[in-house]
Amino acid sequence: MEFAVAILSKLLLTFSSFGSNAGDPTLRAKCLDLKSGLNIENTTILDVSYLPKASKISTLGTCQSKATHSAPFCRVQFHTNTSATSGIDAEAWLPDEWFGRFMGLGNRGLGGCIAYDELDYASSLHFATVASNNGHDGDSALPFYQNPEVLNDFSFRSIHVEAVVGKQIVEAYYGHPQTKSYYVGCSTGGRQGTQTALKYPEDFDGILAGAPATDFNHLVHWTGMLSRFLGSPDAASSPSFVSPKLWTFVHKEVLRQCDGLGGVVDRIITEPDACDFRPETLLCRPDLTSSKSCLTTPQVEALRKIYSPLYGLDGELVYPRYDPGAESSPLIGFTFSGEFPPYTKQWLQYVVLNVSDYDVNDYGLKHGALIDSVDAGDIATFDGDFSTFRARGGKFLSYHGRADSIIPSGNSKRVYDLISRSLSTPNLDDFYRLFLVPGMDHCAGGLGASKFGQLPGTQARNSSSHNIILAMVDWVENGVAPDSIIGTASDRTTRAHCRYPVRSLWNGSDFVCEDAR
Repeated sequence: MEFAVAILSKLLLTFSSFGSNAGDPTLRAKCLDLKSGLNIENTTILDVSYLPKASKISTLGTCQSKATHSAPFCRVQFHTNTSATSGIDAEAWLPDEWFGRFMGLGNRGLGGCIAYDELDYASSLHFATVASNNGHDGDSALPFYQNPEVLNDFSFRSIHVEAVVGKQIVEAYYGHPQTKSYYVGCSTGGRQGTQTALKYPEDFDGILAGAPATDFNHLVHWTGMLSRFLGSPDAASSPSFVSPKLWTFVHKEVLRQCDGLGGVVDRIITEPDACDFRPETLLCRPDLTSSKSCLTTPQVEALRKIYSPLYGLDGELVYPRYDPGAESSPLIGFTFSGEFPPYTKQWLQYVVLNVSDYDVNDYGLKHGALIDSVDAGDIATFDGDFSTFRARGGKFLSYHGRADSIIPSGNSKRVYDLISRSLSTPNLDDFYRLFLVPGMDHCAGGLGASKFGQLPGTQARNSSSHNIILAMVDWVENGVAPDSIIGTASDRTTRAHCRYPVRSLWNGSDFVCEDAR
């Protein structure tokens, strides 16, 4: 069932009593009354305003100074104390045209920025939407230094507070509670959604978790180790450093070896796990000694490590390998700039070691073991027990780009298999579906068909077959589970993305989903 015009019209009529007139003076009065009328535990209303037309607005925090909105809505800015030493700043955007649904939003990176673009996108889809700063300001781990309660907000608590407080604001404004509640987030936001399903399974009926930063401790360590393989923090003088220009040659060779594995040569590696990339083919020969077009032995050895799974001190698997094909990403500097990754350094410094300074020159496997053993704030998010979320009827959708340059897509396979083992069932289709997206980078972008409504700027078509948020709604409210999601590429071609472990196969004219189970 698609959310075509007829169904949207029906939903609008169903919820017309909640208000639908842009600039309605009654809605303006109800909105402004919230300033003094809301009385929510541990919560202070910072400001309330009614915005009847598209405009630019000032924002909370230092991450950005201005944001835009496109639909008329009531804006509620609030602060909620989460402990004696911590609290979140948040915003609720309550659209005039409301279909009775609530949505909570996640964060990015180290998570101290309100996702204003996502607030605008979700409220334009008629969700009453709440987003927070995740308990601190800015994209840094410094606020966690010697303050474990702020870390707890980042790790697990802020999304729960969004849901609890946000739903009270929604009911106070519209005069009715939400009919269903949803969550959307990618990367850190994907991890937050996963953590919420585990710790607060009653908060949301449907969760969309993109490229989740799950198994967080190992991810942070893996990122640091990859940079160390290339010689950081003194990469400029390291014989193993691979410069940005050389990565272009590496990518060409990856495609030469693996592009056709999917049945067609299209510059996209459909199944990176099938790519047994051999970097030694780039090794300089006596007749090819220019470092501009070949690699030295230390560089080749570094690539072997990068394109292999990372193992720990005792030989245990720490994290999957870097996805072949992801090296063409414009985000490659996040890991391979030659500098030690700031997220890894800050996490070890301010959270694990609790020190004001730290020298990364000796970073190695022992530090990964330390990060893992501390598991500060219960941040790992690598637990397969979704039994309570499943039992109450919750639906969980996840997606991951197969050319993700920041979090390897193989980790989402690990999470799926972990849940399957934990629940003793080989098939999770009744409540958990994972879509792997060939050619897509981190959360969006890349050469693949990466637009399927998951984030602002990715809405190619307003139907549940092409918009994964609407697919989530259709699954929760109508029982129609998505078997595939159709993505649109920058050249407007489309491709059906298959639910894992269904395979995407080339049939001679198109990619189709084939169940190999």
